[in-house]
Amino acid sequence: MRALITGSAGLIGSEAALFFAERGYSNVGIDNDMRRYFFGAEASTAWNRQRLQEELKDKYAHFPADIRDNEEVEKIFQKNKFDVIIHTAAQPSHDWAAKEPFTDFTVNANGTLVLLENFRKYCPDAAFIFTSTNKVYGDRPNELPLVELEKRYELPQGHRYYNGIDESMSVDSCKHSLFGASKLAGDILVQEYGRYFGLKTGIFRGGCLTGPAHSGTELHGFLAYLIKCVATGKKYTIFGYKGKQVRDNIHSYDLVNMFWHFVQKPRYGEVYNAGGSRHSNISVLEAIEKTEKLLNKKANYDYNTANRVGDHIWYISDVSKFKAHYPQWDFKYDSDMILEEICRSGHF
Repeated sequence: MRALITGSAGLIGSEAALFFAERGYSNVGIDNDMRRYFFGAEASTAWNRQRLQEELKDKYAHFPADIRDNEEVEKIFQKNKFDVIIHTAAQPSHDWAAKEPFTDFTVNANGTLVLLENFRKYCPDAAFIFTSTNKVYGDRPNELPLVELEKRYELPQGHRYYNGIDESMSVDSCKHSLFGASKLAGDILVQEYGRYFGLKTGIFRGGCLTGPAHSGTELHGFLAYLIKCVATGKKYTIFGYKGKQVRDNIHSYDLVNMFWHFVQKPRYGEVYNAGGSRHSNISVLEAIEKTEKLLNKKANYDYNTANRVGDHIWYISDVSKFKAHYPQWDFKYDSDMILEEICRSGHF
């Protein structure tokens, strides 16, 4: 069995490589460390690529290709018979996307199209997994009747989305950020290849994806970057909403385990919201407080009243659709366990 993993040195890609290797797969990874280009040296994934190569040895073959380069990608497909494609490579920041819209769109949309076409041509019986984002819903969640509490915003318990936002939320008539728009383009393409061509494709709209393998930086990697700042004394900036904005956090292991369950019984053009749900969520202020206790250090932070464009005030995923389709899956980690693991990892 063979898996193709794009963004293989990143948080989700590396977790997928380790997870699938343990289950007998050999992995082909594509990663050209564009994260370093996006966010600078501190966000480079080179250390993680080296770790994968050392740990997995002959179960991992690495290609530093650009997913936008159809010629290079096609060569990889021609030489390998893949049983699953796990597409995690992306430009992941809505702030950064506005700096270079062409780069953002070509990576997130065109790169996805390149992979889909080669999947269709060379291994149409495989399963294709796309790591999408909750930003496809734009800022529509901010229209919810949120209540301000001491350290977080919250929904009234009787609200239909109290247990989380499900896949029925509209993606129209709201502000997405350019990143949200490019990821939505890729999201729809993956759905369409599933429905139009009858291919097995799954779209996972992630909340905050996290874990100790995250190369956190200010523009991407909320928990990993926050912990890095507290651990090293670097100043952390809270952007808007009084620091009470809520994120649901899903550990990379739990998300990749969702992928695994999907691969065992794949469906066609199926969309799933994939976050920590009510099981694992936290506000910025709550995360700072807990990290200070875990590291026994005071956070050095300031507050910028301007929120990030298209940012969510409150976002919790409803994962009940996935659980209904794959009842054997469940969470392993909650937010406290995630924070503790990242703090222990020492990857600062």
